[in-house]
Amino acid sequence: MSKLFTATAAMQLVESGDVDLDTDIGEYLDFEVPRAFDGPITLRHLLTHTAGFEERIGGLIGSGDVSPVLRDELAQDPPEQIYEPGTVPAYSNYGNSLVGYIVEHVSGVPFEEYVERNILTPAGMTSSTFEQPLPDALRERMSQGYATSADAPGPFEIVGTPPAGALTASAPDMARFMLAQLGEPGTGSILEPETLELMHAPALDEGSLGNLAAAPRMALGFFDESRNGHRIVGHGGDTNYFHSHLQIYPEERAGIFVSFNSTGTTGYATLDLRRAVLDGFADRYFPADSAPAPSTVDPATTAEHAALAEGSYVASRGMQSTFLAALEGFSVTQVTARDDGRVLITPGPGSAAPALYEEVEPWVWREVGGQRTIAMRVADGAVEAIGFEGAFALLPSQPERVPSVVLPALGASALVLLVTAVAWPVGAIVRRVRHRSLPEGTGRLSRILAKIGVVSAVLALAGWALTVMTVMGLEDVSEFSLRQLQVVQGIGVLGLVPAVLQLVGAVRNRHGWRRVLGLVLVVLALAGTAWFAFEFRLLAPSVSY
Repeated sequence: MSKLFTATAAMQLVESGDVDLDTDIGEYLDFEVPRAFDGPITLRHLLTHTAGFEERIGGLIGSGDVSPVLRDELAQDPPEQIYEPGTVPAYSNYGNSLVGYIVEHVSGVPFEEYVERNILTPAGMTSSTFEQPLPDALRERMSQGYATSADAPGPFEIVGTPPAGALTASAPDMARFMLAQLGEPGTGSILEPETLELMHAPALDEGSLGNLAAAPRMALGFFDESRNGHRIVGHGGDTNYFHSHLQIYPEERAGIFVSFNSTGTTGYATLDLRRAVLDGFADRYFPADSAPAPSTVDPATTAEHAALAEGSYVASRGMQSTFLAALEGFSVTQVTARDDGRVLITPGPGSAAPALYEEVEPWVWREVGGQRTIAMRVADGAVEAIGFEGAFALLPSQPERVPSVVLPALGASALVLLVTAVAWPVGAIVRRVRHRSLPEGTGRLSRILAKIGVVSAVLALAGWALTVMTVMGLEDVSEFSLRQLQVVQGIGVLGLVPAVLQLVGAVRNRHGWRRVLGLVLVVLALAGTAWFAFEFRLLAPSVSY
């Protein structure tokens, strides 16, 4: 939950008048950030994850003894801005880290030192720090972290953009932070009551979000995680080894913090467990005072809305300008209209399992048997966004990028190329044993180049698959390796030319339907891999991720 401390530091500067929530951040930076739209990027946008930046994960988490230089990490090779500011919730580590640098630049104090002076010390958090690696006084007290419950402990993690995730803290210290956020007397004054209330309140309205404002909205750094009719603001966070969540109840003066030092037996184990603990805490101590309000939408209208919502969607938090755009072709969220007007969302928002939703207000849907709500923003008779959990949204997928198109096309292409790569040497051996030669009109040079193209395309696909798995495991891949992959991929794309020449020659010289069909399949397979490479940015000039 480091981002809560970054947001608190920013709100201290808002409170002092050193920065303004709605002034363009260019006033507070000494470098340019990517801009694709004319409107300003404000501190409010950064704190609500609506500045429009795509996500980057390169260098996000590493290890070693070198502390990152915040300005360098942010100014060098930043992510692109892909959404108009204020309109699309898209969780962004980069955006939050920009807030941290604004704190550093405006205050004239290194970010870690500013937080130490103005938040940790006043709140009495003596076992907490943003320093990387840890100072000697805390190093020996640090818990081990485990990738799974069966693995050996991993090294201390170094977060590349510290404001977004580098806080190391103890559970008692997190309790002190929650008390300070609640403004409890004697717990350390970090913000005035009015500023705390502003920080905990929804920060954007329909003016920018449209009907997405009807779903839970981001406060200034906090998520709205209300339950049972009680206002709850909170934040979760994950590294490779640690998984934590914090919630506070401003009206009830209560809070809860939970943290794990292992991912567990599955990738979602801690997600399910912390949700059970947090929801169980709310249900036990702060149950609902009344039943949920019934739907205000008539059956005919909700059936119409469900039909309009049906389709494939992708997460707004994504990588559109890098080779990781390929992930979009393998993971979409499917919305299916049911006969009763409900919609089945697979997987459910913020979940790994499908979830059924019913419309309770126009374009506002509540989870059946649960309390999650989503809202849909409609334009020109079509759903253009589905908002959930404040900093996340689902956007309609491009028809050619859905798995039902990508998987068959890429799978069939890979299979044909792999079989071809194996069949060519086998065929050569068979011809030699039987003393046969290739049909007339088979150009030797084009045949060799086509073979090189096929083998390169197969190797490139395997290389990209391994690369993506490595990167998504938060392990860095060198630029040199990525450029090598692009060269191999490019040779595979160029192999389409000699393959077409081979096909034309076979048709002209009437080599027989089996050979022609085989060459047709090879051409189509090379074309399929070439389409995938261009569509999903595998050959983009930049290999940043």
